[in-house]
Amino acid sequence: MRDRFGGFTLDQDTRQLLSNGDEIHLSPKGFDLLALLVANRARAVSKAELQQWLWPSTFVEETNLATLAAEIRRALRDSAANPRFIRTVYAFGYRFVGEVTAGVGATSPPHARATLGLSFEGRHIPLLEGVNVIGRATDAAIPIDSPGISRYHARIVVTQGEATVEDLGSKNGTHLNGSLITTPCQLSDGNEIRLGTVVLTFRIGSQMSPTETVPAEGGASGR
Repeated sequence: MRDRFGGFTLDQDTRQLLSNGDEIHLSPKGFDLLALLVANRARAVSKAELQQWLWPSTFVEETNLATLAAEIRRALRDSAANPRFIRTVYAFGYRFVGEVTAGVGATSPPHARATLGLSFEGRHIPLLEGVNVIGRATDAAIPIDSPGISRYHARIVVTQGEATVEDLGSKNGTHLNGSLITTPCQLSDGNEIRLGTVVLTFRIGSQMSPTETVPAEGGASGR
């Protein structure tokens, strides 16, 4: 998968950032952060969600994330004051604001254009390309306020029409079709995902019913 923006090419298959064919070196975490922001460019991504993705189940200082953002800006010749690509969302996180052309091959499988989502209590929750964190925290991509769910309980990663689910060290665990998962697992249409007492159903379809995002209710308790 190649994403092109402002004279740059981000090749996620070879893990290269290219400018006019020349490779620009990024640290592994710097590349991961850039790829994550590009994949989730439709929204601002919170610092907490980024930290969970880059350093799962590990406490890190916010300065680590700021250092990576500065590394990416240097590589892209970008400016925090007048951003072309990486915008800081004050007191929240970051967003990729450049115009992206996604390189999709002519032989891409049909399911790459499928719509992915979750069914929950009769509602449909769309899944975005990239990382979708589920938890009680109000800045989770899919906030669900339930006593058995951790602040950052699990994440579903969507890549080119396919999705995997992974537990984020939650207190009560994540179950897929009744089995506790300990590693990322591929999702298929109709799979049942249980987080505490909450049951979500993974759905794939070219068209889904009108979506409704699950609202955040009240404060989030600790993990």
